[in-house]
Amino acid sequence: MGVLAVAAAVAGAAAGAVAARAAYAAFRRRPPIGDEKTWTRSNHRGEPITLLEGPALVAGAGAATALVPGLPARLRAAALLAGLGGGALGAYDDVLGTTTSKGFKGHLTALARGEVTSGAIKIIGIGATGLAAAVLARDPAARPSGAAVGALDTLLDGAVIAGSANLANLFDLRPGRAIKVAFLAGTPLLAASLATRTTGVPARNATAAVLTAVPLGAAAALLPEDLGERAMLGDAGANALGALLGLAATVRLGRTGRLVVLGTVAALTAASEKVSFTKVIAANPVLNRVDMLGRRPVPPPPVVVSATP
Repeated sequence: MGVLAVAAAVAGAAAGAVAARAAYAAFRRRPPIGDEKTWTRSNHRGEPITLLEGPALVAGAGAATALVPGLPARLRAAALLAGLGGGALGAYDDVLGTTTSKGFKGHLTALARGEVTSGAIKIIGIGATGLAAAVLARDPAARPSGAAVGALDTLLDGAVIAGSANLANLFDLRPGRAIKVAFLAGTPLLAASLATRTTGVPARNATAAVLTAVPLGAAAALLPEDLGERAMLGDAGANALGALLGLAATVRLGRTGRLVVLGTVAALTAASEKVSFTKVIAANPVLNRVDMLGRRPVPPPPVVVSATP
């Protein structure tokens, strides 16, 4: 475990956490757009909850990315584009979005018949920012032989970033779930980045470590608000969190690893069109225990008393 990578990870996580908490406090006093009602929605219990956790994560991770040392300029720019771009498009859907069409398939089906939904705009926009971030992140000194191979690698990276952004949002249906999934995915990535024996390239490991630690630190700082059902990530926070972790994966993993990530993301996204993640999680004792960790208990169903004479 390299000292450089560990120091980078600690600095990134701390910067992300401090900036996210500061941004959340500031946005609760004065929302970035509109007023408090603009960002208030009803949660799964029908209780009012704020979406300002999302902009706070976007702003916190963005500030930390801009200020934390140890990132090459191209990767700093790529992370800012992926996080801020995904967050801005998510916020657009949070504030101005409609629910006439739902899911990836629903928005693309509506687009095919000429109806441009806010979700379709977000999908296309996140795809574009993901690809642009992948272009920025490519290391000119590490390009493979042949322009075609390099172009395919860039398309693969862009798909991982955009797909991860969309998938994170699919889990933001219960308190803390999207952040827990981010930690389940991000912790092995961070551990691999801290293990210098894996690649023998300490500078690359330190870069991947800080790219992973920044969004995880910001998410961890906001987790109490999420679990306490006072706030939720919304599209803004979930899209940004997923995009940043996707970018970190493209930096740390080889082509085979990135293909595995993309395949997993695609499979889960496709599955979400057919099954309810919430029902699947509730039916599995282990997944349900993890999902309920730190959350308020789910109230039992009402008892129906028969009025038999």
